[in-house]
This record gives sequence, C-alpha cells and structure tokens, in this order.
Amino acid sequence: MGDRNLVCWNSLLAGYVRRRDMDGARRLFDEMRGANVVSWTIMVAGYARNGMCRQALSVFNEMRRLRVELDQVALVAALSACSELGNLKLGRWIHSYVFEKICAKNQQLSVTLNNAIVHMYASCGSIDEAYEVFRKMPRRSTASWTTIMIGFAKQGLADEALGIFHMMLSLGEPEAQPDELTYIGVLTACSHAGYVEEGRHIFKSMSASGGMKPRIEHYGCMVDLLSRAGNLEEACRLIETMPMKPNEAVWGALLGGCRIHKNPGVASLVAQKLEVDLDPDRAAGYLLLLLETYRTAKRWMDVNDIRQKMIEKGAKKPAPGRSWVEVNGVIHDFVAGDISHKHTCTGRGFVCCVA
Repeated sequence: MGDRNLVCWNSLLAGYVRRRDMDGARRLFDEMRGANVVSWTIMVAGYARNGMCRQALSVFNEMRRLRVELDQVALVAALSACSELGNLKLGRWIHSYVFEKICAKNQQLSVTLNNAIVHMYASCGSIDEAYEVFRKMPRRSTASWTTIMIGFAKQGLADEALGIFHMMLSLGEPEAQPDELTYIGVLTACSHAGYVEEGRHIFKSMSASGGMKPRIEHYGCMVDLLSRAGNLEEACRLIETMPMKPNEAVWGALLGGCRIHKNPGVASLVAQKLEVDLDPDRAAGYLLLLLETYRTAKRWMDVNDIRQKMIEKGAKKPAPGRSWVEVNGVIHDFVAGDISHKHTCTGRGFVCCVA
C-alpha cells in the first residue's frame, strides 16, 4: 500500500473513531494492508477515548507482539487505559519503555506523556511513584499540577494536596495557573479532610484572585464540604444564593450531610425539592439516602413512606459497584452481589482478613 493510499485509509479510520463507531473502525483496520504506527495508534486511542479500555490494551499488546514502533501518542492512550483498569504492571512496563527507548536517546518527552504516567501511578494507588515522576518533570502544565493534587486527595492525603496547590500558586508559572478543574480538586481535598475555613478561603479566592466564576461543580464541592462538617444551615444558604439552579449532585451532597449528622428536618426539605425535579431512573440513590436518614432518626413512618414512593416511582437501586484487581498480571473484574466469578470466595476471604 502506497504512502498516499495509507494516508487516505488512516483518514477514514480516524473518521470512524470520531463518530464513535469502533466496530466499523475495527473492520476497516482489519482490511488494511501494511498498517503503520499511525493506524495502530488511532485504534488504541480510539478505544481508550470511548471507554473501551480492555480493547485498547488488547490492540496495544498486539502492537508490542508485532514489534510496531510505539510512539508517544500510543503510549499516552495505553496509559489512560491502564489508569482506568488499574493495570499497574503494564503501566510500569510503559514507564520503563519510555525511560529506556525514549529518554535514553535524548528524545524530549511531551508534557502530556509525563502527565499520563503521573495519572497512571496515582490512579493505581502508587502515589509515591506518581510524585517522583512529577518531581522530576522538566516542564509542567496546569494538568500536571492538578493530576498530582487530585491523586493525593483521592488517597486521603489532603495536606499534601493542599501543599501542591499552594506551591503551584507560589511559583506562579505562566503555563501552570490553576483552572476550574484544579479548584474542584483542592475543594474536594478540603471536603474529605474537613478543612472548612481553608475551603471557604479557596472558594472565595477563585473569583477574587483567580478571576474565575465558580461553576455548579464548585458550588457542589462547597455544599459537600459544609454538609460533611455539619454546617447544614450554611450549606442551605449557599444553595439559595447560587446563581444557577441546583442539580441533583448538589442536593445529594446536602442529603449526605443530613444522613451523617442525623438531621431529618433538612432532609425532608431536600426530599421536597427532589420530588419535583428528579427523574425516576435516577431517584433510587437519593431516596435510599433519605430512607437511611429517617432510619437513623427512628422515624419509621417516614421510612415506610419512602419505601412506598420508591415502589410508586418504579425507582430501581443504583447499578452495583464494580472493582478491578490485578493478580499476577491478570485483571479480574468483580461486581457487587455477583458470585459467578471463580475467585469470588477467595476475594471475600481476603477482604475479611484485611478487615
């Protein structure tokens, strides 16, 4: 296949990916003769961007087997899939490949590739390795700082997350200024650690010094922070003064605080709001929160009323939780309540031992 024809084929392949038609892309890819690194990379990136991470890594491993050159775009896509699946073993292999094949040749790593390595380690729970990569980066973008900060926050290391945020501000690098996602990350860290005053200050500084108008996601973080800390009245006042209509996530954050602090009064007000706006298909999770709030307050008639409403609305329980565990290089997929996996009993026994 000539270079000109191959460019045309790759353009068609990219078109299928943009339309999110990965089945069509795969059929076209299988028909190609002499696919090059661009063709392979389009497939890996396409699967990863469409949430088909297992397929993305399958194509990537096929590239490795056929010794197709791995460019930085393909590596970023594969790292994204590793992050989603928690595949630390392959992620580490990619990191070592980058060091041995790219860095050893004095080729410059893109900031995007370094960010993907940091994100992979952070997502897989190896926050020390993530920070080590971040620390050695010669150039950092806003995404670099935000990725490591959110990584610390997800591990419950709020002080470290806040330290990264303040370091970012103090350095004042033009290409690494906090953006809207950065503020969501740092407010989330404050929420999980119960740092109410710090959260208030950061929220106010968004517009005062950051020049950004808080979006509904930022208001949701603040409502969550205040509600978790038991400041339910302040959370209600914040919702009332929001410049936009509260969404289900905002009401859910307030309801979660009501459950934690056993406040059925505020919970009833939230229920009235949700009853008007909430889609039955998404109602179950919030109604269960409300039911639990009433149950802890021993308001049994209200508990029965919520159960009846769930029946009337046809509200179904939320989708069961799902976990991925890597054992000896194999990713195992477990779904809550499913006993069909051959290692279910082993997994339950391990959890009991850890607990």
